[in-house]
Amino acid sequence: MSWLSSSQGVVLTAYHHSGKDQAVGESHGKGGEEATSSRRYGQYALNQEITKVKEKPPFDRSSSQDSVDELSMEDYWAELENIKKSSENRQEDQEVVVVKEPDEGELEEEWLKEAGLSNLFGESAEDPQESMVFLSTLTRTQAAAVQKRVETVSQTLRKKNKQYQIPDVRDIFAQQRESKEKAPDGTESQSVRTNENKYQGKDDQASNLDVGEKEQILPVPEETPASETDINLEVSFAEQAVNQKESSKDGTQKSQGNNTLLPNFRLPIDKTGTTRIGDLAPQDMKKVCYLALIELTALYDVLGIELKQQKAVKIKTKDSGLFCVPLTVLLEQDQKKVPGTKIPLIFQKLISRIEEGGLETEGLLRIPGAAIRIKNLCQELEAKFYEGTFNWDSVKQHDAASLLKLFVRELPQPLLSVEYLKAFQAVQNLPTKKQQLQALNLLVILLPDANRDTLKALLEFLQRVIDNKEKNKMTVMNVAMVMAPNLFMCHALDLKSSEQREFVMAAGTANIMNLLIKYQKLLWTIPKFLVNQVRKQNTENLKKDKKMMKKLLKKMAYDREKYEKQDKSANDADVPQGVIRVQAPHLSKVSMAIQLTEELKASDVLARFLSQESGIAQTLKKEELFLYEIGGNIGERCLDDETYMKDLYQLNPNAEWVIKSKPS
Repeated sequence: MSWLSSSQGVVLTAYHHSGKDQAVGESHGKGGEEATSSRRYGQYALNQEITKVKEKPPFDRSSSQDSVDELSMEDYWAELENIKKSSENRQEDQEVVVVKEPDEGELEEEWLKEAGLSNLFGESAEDPQESMVFLSTLTRTQAAAVQKRVETVSQTLRKKNKQYQIPDVRDIFAQQRESKEKAPDGTESQSVRTNENKYQGKDDQASNLDVGEKEQILPVPEETPASETDINLEVSFAEQAVNQKESSKDGTQKSQGNNTLLPNFRLPIDKTGTTRIGDLAPQDMKKVCYLALIELTALYDVLGIELKQQKAVKIKTKDSGLFCVPLTVLLEQDQKKVPGTKIPLIFQKLISRIEEGGLETEGLLRIPGAAIRIKNLCQELEAKFYEGTFNWDSVKQHDAASLLKLFVRELPQPLLSVEYLKAFQAVQNLPTKKQQLQALNLLVILLPDANRDTLKALLEFLQRVIDNKEKNKMTVMNVAMVMAPNLFMCHALDLKSSEQREFVMAAGTANIMNLLIKYQKLLWTIPKFLVNQVRKQNTENLKKDKKMMKKLLKKMAYDREKYEKQDKSANDADVPQGVIRVQAPHLSKVSMAIQLTEELKASDVLARFLSQESGIAQTLKKEELFLYEIGGNIGERCLDDETYMKDLYQLNPNAEWVIKSKPS
């Protein structure tokens, strides 16, 4: 269930492929007609209505764009042809998901549930205090996104004459008006603008086209020099978009030339440490996901791109096997064989088999295996894989690559998830590369764990293929073109779209695939502004809990002053100012006091601990141990080696510092 689909008002125009393209298609298939039909098969569109546009003249390939457009797109269409041939041999395994238009207000109601705000409506609406702390930490744009959905749900419920109380939006957001547009850290919103201005004009130019006037998105040239720029993770992405719009109106936004260039985005140094997906405790990660959904919606709202959802009807899926099996079912099977498995074993084995053949093989991933042979291998794997009797030596490298793509393509629900596949596709409509990257960052956070972990393994493998491009001739754009149709189309959904629509989507999804591969390390980072919002929520909840505890103690006739002294001493412990006490309860009975200095990093703390505990160093490698920040204004957070401890201590003085291994 999700709330996303794209706006019906978007008009995308593109140049049609020329006769030269058809000649290329003929060399790979059975003629121009079949090549065209394969393109009609390919792109997942969720029955989206497309406004017809006038046909453009054939694209002039006489310029330097020839190497970018013609040759790269050839890989895309050839891959679609291979997919069609493969699907003809496996039709019996495919079911079509029927999608239906949601009722009025249903999308917004579902959205509020997914954002953790279901108690703002319905039977629990009379006591929405549980969400008040959450709402108090939202930025202006986030609050506006929530308010818009609450208003729609409220109006719909009134129309339906619901008997329970409907909250007034003005009451829910009174807290936001009282805050006078303060940022989550308490600073005035003007300081947000000042901070963001440091990043303006560094990456790329805002598009001059409205959403309804989008032109064809061409693939990015491989050998174009790219600028370097830091990407701001400290300020809300939607707030940055507002500031950029205001700067553009004032004429302060400088032109950066060709908007198709991919800058070398870098993570700026954060002295309190970079937080990656997997570093936070589950309860804090849940809050991050709520905030990421609201932030993504706010970003699209600011940019004028409406995202809604069409509900997919549940279908019966296989409850065992390897192909056409839901990821969750596969992992349940695999965890019985290998406890703690996060990535399907068949997926891991296929990657391993490809790598055994050497990543220098020319045309790797692009050259398909024989369709009949692939079908037979699938059947044999289904019967013998878990028994351990399958002969992997008989699998050719290109067959293994075809099986890997088949596995991804035939998942009952897309690897990018039914909920967010349309949002991933809509990324191509965002005006700047920075905003596209920001949206992808939020979408990766929102993916279910199984999907995200498997996607990460896939992208890391694809990068290893690209690292050998000098010999295998597979550049990042070649790989993106081949993998895009496998990732962005779903066999289980009814695919109906025009050829022109598919051409635009081909270039767009290939560019998204390119971004996913190129910036994968950055995409698995949790923006600092989201972590800070979680810290503020936790702080407010702690204050609320303390007030309740004091009331309870007072009722029980305890000495309030004694409680406060105990509370203070518990916080201060016996540690002097400027010193932290590091513990490793699972590894050592002894804690270690460490004096904080300006240059002390988390890696230094680990090194000192291991130097004193030689027995631990012999049984565990340094790479297996991590320093954790626990308690205070965070549940639990694994620190990266470059975290400056004094800066983090000032941010969370009540935390405990624990060394332990990361859970598998």
